[in-house]
Amino acid sequence: MNANRREFFKTAGLTGAALLPFPWVQAQAERKHRVALIGCGWWGANIVREAMASNRCRIVGLCDVYRRPLTATADEVETLSGEQAELFEDYEAMLRKARPDIVIVATPDHWHALPSIAALKSGAHLFVEKPTSHTIGESQAMLQAAEAEDRVVQVGLHRRIGPHHRSGMEFIKAGRVGDIGTVRLFVVGRNRGGERPAANADVPNGMNWDLWCGPAPKRPFNPKITPGGWRNFLDYANGTLGDWGVHWLDQVLWWTEEKYPRSVYSTGGRFVSGAAVNTEQAATTDAPDTQTAVYRFDSFTAIWEHRNYSGNGSEKHRIGAYFYGSKGVFHMGWRDGWTFYPSDNQESIVHEKPQFSDTVDGNNLKQLWADFLDAIEQKRTPAANLEVAHRSTMLPLLGMISWRTGRSLTWDGERERIVGDPEAEKLMRREYRKPWRYPGV
Repeated sequence: MNANRREFFKTAGLTGAALLPFPWVQAQAERKHRVALIGCGWWGANIVREAMASNRCRIVGLCDVYRRPLTATADEVETLSGEQAELFEDYEAMLRKARPDIVIVATPDHWHALPSIAALKSGAHLFVEKPTSHTIGESQAMLQAAEAEDRVVQVGLHRRIGPHHRSGMEFIKAGRVGDIGTVRLFVVGRNRGGERPAANADVPNGMNWDLWCGPAPKRPFNPKITPGGWRNFLDYANGTLGDWGVHWLDQVLWWTEEKYPRSVYSTGGRFVSGAAVNTEQAATTDAPDTQTAVYRFDSFTAIWEHRNYSGNGSEKHRIGAYFYGSKGVFHMGWRDGWTFYPSDNQESIVHEKPQFSDTVDGNNLKQLWADFLDAIEQKRTPAANLEVAHRSTMLPLLGMISWRTGRSLTWDGERERIVGDPEAEKLMRREYRKPWRYPGV
């Protein structure tokens, strides 16, 4: 933090000493949850802001392998709270030294499992971003650790608590749509053509690229990967199905009483983006730009569709889920709220506008964080708990395994096993790069 800003806090009476002039204020501050963040990028910083805004938390540790977002988040924490959090590159050192009550994991997907499990074993409660993990076995290990340590875990599926999502779900569950036989979930992008490779580059100053890659394969640094682009690199995430699909497939599991599908089949490719490139000189993304995944449940079929191109306004809704029922069609949307189109033309269309705590990003993170703290303090299960998020994460991960193998998978949801396909079942896990070890179940 620069000298001018520090002088401002002194003048304004916002230093740590000035914030605690009386014993009762000190006691009140000590009752706040001690919070640490792993992953100080855009979304991690958003979560930390909500933690501070709640006035129920104190940020005691920040961890990132890249110095730039780490120090930027630290400056913001000090600006907003007048307190300095300790900075770390190693999350294990942070857990030992900062001793947080709550840990936020907002890293790329390939770094969700290990720090989450370490946080739980340290005794901390956990707020981890969606999807729960990069592979099925990691999510299983996270769930086992949460159960063993009896900690509260909230996953960043903020649609679980969004006002218009909740009212829409009540509408469906009340039978207003009738008997539902099909759910179609979709995202349509706006890209217009092929993807050109970007030249690999020197690692930015202050970034530990080896640690950023961590247990995943290490490839040359490329500016397409970070920040944000890792979502479409399959070493680190699972493309649009893993990123967007988990939100909308979670809506299906929220609605139905069935906990898992019987079979999964996915197909697609890079039909517009072109073949993936990964050389010592340059790279493109490698996730499919077009994908369909079919999930057969006992009483209905759910179909995921995405294409990362051709979004031209020709379709009424670009994102969301259509629930096709005997009384009409219900669209659960994002920034367009929800709408019911009745089969009977004599009935009126029913619509509810969207409601967000953050209208810029279109999320309800504030409510999700408050629910998380309430769950800790009231010793109850939070809205987007790890068990439901784990089941929702299984769906996109199974879809990606089917896409990789090119065949349908039979899923034993009780035992969480792929039946009769050893090659596909191996893809539920992956080899970690040394010295990291894949978490055991």
